Amino acid sequence: MKFLHTSDWHLGRQFHNVSLLEDQQAVLAQIITYLQSNPVDALVIAGDIYDRSVPPTSAIELMNQFVDKVCGELATPVIIIPGNHDGAQRLGFAASQMKPSGLHIIANFDEMLKPVVITSDIGEVAFYGMPYNDPELVRHYSQQAVKDHDQAHQLLVEKISEQFQPQQKNVLLSHCFVDGAIESESERPLSIGGSDRVSHEHFRVFDYVALGHLHQPQKKGEEYIRYSGSLMKYSFSEQHQAKGMTLVELDSNGFKSATHIPLTAPHQMRIIEGELADLIEQGKTDPNNHDYLLARLMDKHAILDPMEKLRKVYPNVLHLEKPGMLIGVDQQMGKARLARGELDMFKDFFLEAKQEPLTAEQETAVSAIISQLTREQEA
Repeated sequence: MKFLHTSDWHLGRQFHNVSLLEDQQAVLAQIITYLQSNPVDALVIAGDIYDRSVPPTSAIELMNQFVDKVCGELATPVIIIPGNHDGAQRLGFAASQMKPSGLHIIANFDEMLKPVVITSDIGEVAFYGMPYNDPELVRHYSQQAVKDHDQAHQLLVEKISEQFQPQQKNVLLSHCFVDGAIESESERPLSIGGSDRVSHEHFRVFDYVALGHLHQPQKKGEEYIRYSGSLMKYSFSEQHQAKGMTLVELDSNGFKSATHIPLTAPHQMRIIEGELADLIEQGKTDPNNHDYLLARLMDKHAILDPMEKLRKVYPNVLHLEKPGMLIGVDQQMGKARLARGELDMFKDFFLEAKQEPLTAEQETAVSAIISQLTREQEA
């Protein structure tokens, strides 16, 4: 029995006001190509299908095209749970009518106890979906005292395990933060103060646990308790993460293997660092100069319109940092040192703007203005 574990698609996401939808479309096309050559028994998405609870129309259209292809043409079942970015009720609209087509959306606690059962070469495999939840929702559902995410997941797993059938293997889809796992900058916190952490111990009763929420592929506690990670990079902190999906294989004994299948977006998230002149020269021959970039400028002097200059060779620079301006700066400098620093920065600015230095008369005038402003501020 083989199935693909994916999560955190975040369709419709924007990054620094740039739409990532075309990149997402390209990555979904890679999944379809893989399925055409490597048929599997199911594709699961462990939450955060969309980037927000009311997704843009273009994101819904992309998802619709994907489902038409995978469920309709390839006859591959797709099993989905909502994540914390999704609107569970919206995502679950008409879910019961979609089941015959092969699209299974487990969006509430009642559906959680009704597994999607797929018959394979090892017999029946039951896919249970635990929609993203918080302690308040679980308290209301169970009418039991639940104080945090860990207790909520423990209770829900107990309810699911009561449905186990001896002839079936059991797979769980869950969207949560397993304690001790590695997080990234692009994930929205589920709570504050660590109360969102969930112990992996609750999940040991399953043959495989398909986790969503954390964007880095990883396992936690057991080989069969895994995050597939997001389909593509959604922050510069993820520049070195290997994005993709997980091919899971079960046999008659349960979990057999998990294999990372890489997926590559047209634009990668990268950080480049150096002085502006060096970066511009580097960009002239960089084969991936269209990547989405954070540029860290190490120049110690002010530069006029560095973004415009960089974008001539790196058109998709999205953010600038200037740590070079802070190198050697004494944080406890006195007011006289600060005044000289302001004059120096203005001289750099003038040189950039006019391509010629201040004259002695101009420097005297600017220095007088800075001194006057300093006195007025102190008055």
